[in-house]
Amino acid sequence: MSKAESQLISLSAEVTHSLAGNRLDQIAAQLFPDYSRARLQEWIKQGKLTLDGQHCRPRDTAAAGAMLLLEVEPEPVEDWIAQEMPLQVVYEDGDLLVINKPTDLVVHPAAGHRQGTLVNGLLHYCPALESVPRAGIVHRLDKDTTGLLVVAKNLRSHNGLVQQLQARTISRQYQAVIQGVMTA
Repeated sequence: MSKAESQLISLSAEVTHSLAGNRLDQIAAQLFPDYSRARLQEWIKQGKLTLDGQHCRPRDTAAAGAMLLLEVEPEPVEDWIAQEMPLQVVYEDGDLLVINKPTDLVVHPAAGHRQGTLVNGLLHYCPALESVPRAGIVHRLDKDTTGLLVVAKNLRSHNGLVQQLQARTISRQYQAVIQGVMTA
């Protein structure tokens, strides 16, 4: 396998009965939620997102059971800067990091939060995450939510985790702590 091939993001998903008959770009937006619909439309037009191995158009429809295959190069995260910050690493191996995210910490840089995010801290802790989509984050927690966040340290583990989340072979659990009296 060449270096270029090993750096491809390769994701596949099956069109469900509930999505069948919709436009391909709409289906893709549901099956690949990490990417914008506009970006998915561009990849469909470029032949990087195919339907049953065939090039298609964003407006084409798909039947239940059809397979979507997305093969693209990772997009650089040039505007995300590494920043030193304390991270509570619960688990780490060559493929994964598990971080205990505290409350009041934004996960991804965005308007109004370009610095001081978990991604900024992760890029400092593990600079290799710059070459992994979304700096390795495959799911997120809201700013006000604390909990464990799984981070893929390489493209292979990122693709595997994303596919497992899509196939629902791994799951997330949430617990809520409530103070006071519930009225409704």
